[in-house]
Amino acid sequence: MNNENLSISYNKLWKLLIDRGMKKKELQEASGISAASIAKLGRNGNVTTDILLKICGALHCNISDIMEVERIEEK
Repeated sequence: MNNENLSISYNKLWKLLIDRGMKKKELQEASGISAASIAKLGRNGNVTTDILLKICGALHCNISDIMEVERIEEK
């Protein structure tokens, strides 16, 4: 498996927030993470596992509930 063809997606996190009627600002406050970290997540950027664990703690969920690995199709 070639790592260049894989990407992390946080779409599951945004769907979970919508399902719970929660705003990004509320997640930021509940988890204690920064606005910059929320912005990185919005761009599917790299964040530390500590940030992911804080989010899971605030939402009472597992990491697999907020992120997934996606395969990028080669053109």
